[in-house]
Amino acid sequence: MANGMELFDNLHLAMFSGKGGVGKTTLSCTFACRWAQKFSNEQILLISTDPAHSLGDVLQVSVDDIPRPIAELPNLLVRALDAKLLLQDFKERHGQVLELLVERGSFVEGEDLLPVWDLNWPGLDELMGLLEIQRLFNEQQVDRVVVDMAPSGHTLNLFGLMDFLDTFLQSLELFQEKHRYISKTFARTYTPDRADDFLQTLKAELSQGRRLLQDPNHTACLLVAIAEPMSWLESKRFLEALETMQIPCGGLFVNQVLGSATDPDRYQEQQPLISQYTDLANGKPIFILPQQDEEPLGILALSHLINQIHVPQLEPLSHHIDLLPVQWPETIPPSFGDFLTQGRRLLLIGGKGGVGKTTVAAAIGWAMAQQHPERKIRMVSIDPAHSLGDAFGLSFGHEPYQITPNLRGQEVDSDRIVDQFRADYLWELAEMMSGETQTSETIEMAYAPAAWRKIVGQALPGIDEMLSLLTVMELLEQQEEDLIILDTAPTGHLLRFLEMPNALADWLAWIFKLWIKYQNVLGRTEFMGRLRTLRQRVVKAQKVLKDPQQTEFIGVTLNQASVLAEQQRLFKSLQEIGVSQNYVVLNRFNSTATINRDDCETNFPGLTMVRLPMLPRSVQPLERIQAAAGCLF
Repeated sequence: MANGMELFDNLHLAMFSGKGGVGKTTLSCTFACRWAQKFSNEQILLISTDPAHSLGDVLQVSVDDIPRPIAELPNLLVRALDAKLLLQDFKERHGQVLELLVERGSFVEGEDLLPVWDLNWPGLDELMGLLEIQRLFNEQQVDRVVVDMAPSGHTLNLFGLMDFLDTFLQSLELFQEKHRYISKTFARTYTPDRADDFLQTLKAELSQGRRLLQDPNHTACLLVAIAEPMSWLESKRFLEALETMQIPCGGLFVNQVLGSATDPDRYQEQQPLISQYTDLANGKPIFILPQQDEEPLGILALSHLINQIHVPQLEPLSHHIDLLPVQWPETIPPSFGDFLTQGRRLLLIGGKGGVGKTTVAAAIGWAMAQQHPERKIRMVSIDPAHSLGDAFGLSFGHEPYQITPNLRGQEVDSDRIVDQFRADYLWELAEMMSGETQTSETIEMAYAPAAWRKIVGQALPGIDEMLSLLTVMELLEQQEEDLIILDTAPTGHLLRFLEMPNALADWLAWIFKLWIKYQNVLGRTEFMGRLRTLRQRVVKAQKVLKDPQQTEFIGVTLNQASVLAEQQRLFKSLQEIGVSQNYVVLNRFNSTATINRDDCETNFPGLTMVRLPMLPRSVQPLERIQAAAGCLF
């Protein structure tokens, strides 16, 4: 039965994104199943670019970096991209010529660049994901691709890498132009070499990849949302960013919609928002996915879901509903302890997207500020898709917003921080890498410095995690706040943030080794002193992150199989990293929840499970935060 989904049958690349927890993975799996069933003679590939993918949890199969067919749908291959394996393959194919080009544009020898491949690259997941999507189509390995993207903030980072790659290519061209100039000057002739061939091929591939991602006849980014105010606000910002980047949006899917007033409070909130989503779509296709009685897991359940997708009703029914009295939930023991009395300085709130991390972070901040009016509390969002201000019904920015006399909220602006980081370190580092101090050689001055400045002038991939770390370091060093609460990015990028001290320390160690080898040429003793100080600060921050007396991670989860599975993986990863965790919050708890204390002990040994009941929807944002605080403490 036709339900409007045939509108997308002309596409060959469908990318699903949106706020964390809205059902991107479920939708992308459902969409891929539909394509595989309808186009049985074609090869369909379903991939995830999210470092904390959950394709296997939804499909109920084992998923890794090797494309594997689904038993029920042999023409549907499923794959979760492994950035490190992709980087290794990229190194084997292009490593030598890249090292040659960078050697031609800097003071270093090729062998000095070898350790770079083994360093932890910020933004590796997005970069490798973008290159792999482009490669699959350039080489025509499959007929159609469905991409389960990371949440909206990191999806935009991935699309933004097109500009970074273009700039990086321009820089490599300048490196090679210097080499050509030297050859023509001293040998009176120039013969194109493998670097020229590589640059020509790369330019064509990147140009073709950009055309692919921006071609509305071939590609669409499909936005998944739920009928809640915070999701609507993030969806609006996401659509505006897609338009700026010229990435075609093919339509909107509003998930988890109630068909009747079985839950009057939630139904009353949803109906007007569906109308607002219709306005937001601005003529683009919009579809409704009804709330499911059970989590749709496995091919059979997903195939059933396909037939339930429909266009929204033209007339929202909210005006038929009488306003309900607000019913506030009661606290269910156990509760949180007093973090300030326990000496905590830094709390990290994290989990899978959409589980309520921001609400929990806001509630902890509010409760601590109320309990300790003489202490200063700051809540900081380090998720590229900020929603901390949305949770309070306020507009937060990079400068701290004074919520109460002792409570402030802040959403880190990575653009502002990267500008400062450039001024403090990157511009001079670019000059050093170019060998700009070698003023006696006019050839050096002709090309290399301009190339390195182009690289530094562009937003580096993954810079938000590194700069978020620096922001947290500065707040801890200034000691202006007694407690800092971080509203973090979803699981995969949270882990990348926690690994950033090691990554940044390793990068700085590599730069020190280069400087030691070439210090007679480079000079810049004062600059290296500042980099040493930066490394000391990074090491100190790493110690704070792993000090259970100062830092604590609080996980947030839901009573859903795929969400619990991801939270368990996160719990184990934090144990391996050495970050302390004492609590896990089971959000949207109700009396029918099947998880109990025995399950918690089995899945999260040693942790206390704090249950946060369902909160009323038809209230002001601050009222919900206050209610959540009352339930958690």
